[in-house]
Amino acid sequence: MYRRGPLAATVLALAREAGAHTVTWCARYDAASLAQDREVQAVLEEAGFSVAIVHDAPAVAPEQTAALRTDGDGRGYRAFAPYAAVWALVPRVPVAESRVPFVAHALRSDALPPSSQSPGEGEPCDETQALARFDRYLAGPVLDYRSARVVPADGPTARVSAALSFGVLSARTLLQRVAERARDPFLLSEERLALAAFVRALAQRDFFLQLAWFFEETPDATLQPRMRDFFFAADHPALAAWRAGATGYPLVDAGIRELRATGWMHPRVRLVAASFCCFDLGVDWRVGRDAWDDALVEDDGALASGNWQWVAGVGADLAQFPRIYNPHKQARALDPRGTYVRRWIPELAHVSDADLFGATPPDARTQVPLPLYADAAYPARVVEHDVEARAFLARYARFRAPARG
Repeated sequence: MYRRGPLAATVLALAREAGAHTVTWCARYDAASLAQDREVQAVLEEAGFSVAIVHDAPAVAPEQTAALRTDGDGRGYRAFAPYAAVWALVPRVPVAESRVPFVAHALRSDALPPSSQSPGEGEPCDETQALARFDRYLAGPVLDYRSARVVPADGPTARVSAALSFGVLSARTLLQRVAERARDPFLLSEERLALAAFVRALAQRDFFLQLAWFFEETPDATLQPRMRDFFFAADHPALAAWRAGATGYPLVDAGIRELRATGWMHPRVRLVAASFCCFDLGVDWRVGRDAWDDALVEDDGALASGNWQWVAGVGADLAQFPRIYNPHKQARALDPRGTYVRRWIPELAHVSDADLFGATPPDARTQVPLPLYADAAYPARVVEHDVEARAFLARYARFRAPARG
């Protein structure tokens, strides 16, 4: 059923139409949605309804990991390693035992939005289809997960982010399916490591959700208070080029173009492209986050803020120095044959491997002339990575120097 209207008033009207006594929904984790949930809860309870908000997005609810914490003030974890250790200890409730039965109800439904506005366009929005696709992934491709999540041309990743974001699939369901797969006695040790890496990725997703739950101010305020005065620019002359995938750095540009074309970007390439925004251009992580929000199929503000803060070095797991990715070294390591880059940058289809990631930027002079791309030469580099990275690190060191004194 689909219904448009102001959230609190619409939910209240539906509860009355259905003759309900209790209204329950899945908790959301970004600050704006948390505020909305509290508003809806207040309206419903004032009208005499009971309200139960449940944690269905994560595999492990934030309170469960916080309850096992032996230090701190009962809030969440700011570092992933201790969180992951506790996360693994939380007992798993079988999904079948926690399912809620639904009954048919003849409530009026508004017309569904056009398909172009539906979440995950081009992705299965039906649970049966999504589960079938994930089971096919578990049957074979998942065993290459450790390389596929790092090497963009090395096979598929799970591609479940949109289904998880919109509630088509449950993280607990995926975790249970992976556990069943891991019970196969004929799995090789390398294959078990791949399954463990996938489970760790689910734990990392839960980690960022619990950060947003316990540290509600962090969507726009950095998690680390000591980094809140560090200056990032709101703009840069090359920001538009970064948004368009025209920076002159092939791996960065291929990732941006993949995002614009499909609504998704390979996870490792996301790190390189986000690092370029924050460190090569010195642009605020919130600007990059918001730029991608318009294009990404998955719609999860809590995960977006958590990941962007981590990349920018102002969020969880604060290191001594930021993790600055060299886009050329990453390209040579992750896409040495240029398979991924050439897929998304047709201007470079006929550039040799040596020229593609060499010291000299690839441009029209290194390509075989083709009429189709006569006016589409690959752009020159908008900045020099080595120069910008050194300048950023020097500024960062000066900022952090007083804290070490």
